[in-house]
Amino acid sequence: MAVQTAALVGVLFAADSWAQALAALGPAILAGMGGTLLWLVAACGLRRALGRLAPRSRLAMLTALGALAGIAAAAPLLLWQAAAASGPRLLSLPLAGAALALPLALWIEARARSLRPADADARLAELQSRIRPHFLFNALNTALALVQVDPAKAEQVLEDLAELFRTAIAEQRASVTLAEELALAERYLAIEQVRFGPRLRVLWELDAAAGRARVPPLLLQPLVENAVHHGVEPAAEGGVVRVRTETRRGEVTISIDNTLAGTAAAVPGHGIALANVQERLRLMHDLGARFDARRLDGWWRVRITLPDEPLVR
Repeated sequence: MAVQTAALVGVLFAADSWAQALAALGPAILAGMGGTLLWLVAACGLRRALGRLAPRSRLAMLTALGALAGIAAAAPLLLWQAAAASGPRLLSLPLAGAALALPLALWIEARARSLRPADADARLAELQSRIRPHFLFNALNTALALVQVDPAKAEQVLEDLAELFRTAIAEQRASVTLAEELALAERYLAIEQVRFGPRLRVLWELDAAAGRARVPPLLLQPLVENAVHHGVEPAAEGGVVRVRTETRRGEVTISIDNTLAGTAAAVPGHGIALANVQERLRLMHDLGARFDARRLDGWWRVRITLPDEPLVR
């Protein structure tokens, strides 16, 4: 609508009569609509490459795409002689495309910033800081339990435990790849595997293409910890923890499932970790992320859906 309004104003300004304005309005609307659609298709197709650019470079690229879209949209009219081709008119095509693309690109940037204001970033950092002491406390308790139960096996988990501590006390980043989070969760479950022995059975069903998705740091560890604490530990026969990732239609799905212990043995949780994870996903991905946790056929399932593309930082 903004492009069509600009085309209408331009036609009215350049016309000497109403008849001339009506004659020029059709080609102007056709070129404006075609150029707008070409620009949108190109911008969507290049969204991943554009997302890796700095804001100024991204604006320059979108403006250049507007200039190219202006030329491409008017080319059929020139070939069909619906518009006279001359030096000034040919120069006006890329200039008009760039002039219309720049404010649209600025609006897109402003909208992206409005979805991630400064207070949202501060809230995200605060929520992530809550996970760290809890994470370290539980990791230390696990190490102590291993030393008491089987000192010989404690040595083999020290490397995994050191990596867990290194990650937890390192300077927090705004986001990490899902592949990094899966590696951390694997180390944590390896420690729990030694502690629980055959009572804990872990199944991994991973899609390698999903590993590039961006997630908040320490996103999966609280979820697999909950799965072990509430699903495996209370059951005398133990249980199964299943971690699954899948890429489909531009989205990444992460599922963490665990078998449920009997009603009498189950330890009800307070939902603090789930609420923390859900809030951090909302702050990072806004409506692009979905979170669901429910009981399903004797299993407890946590499912997270994320955009399969890098974040615009």
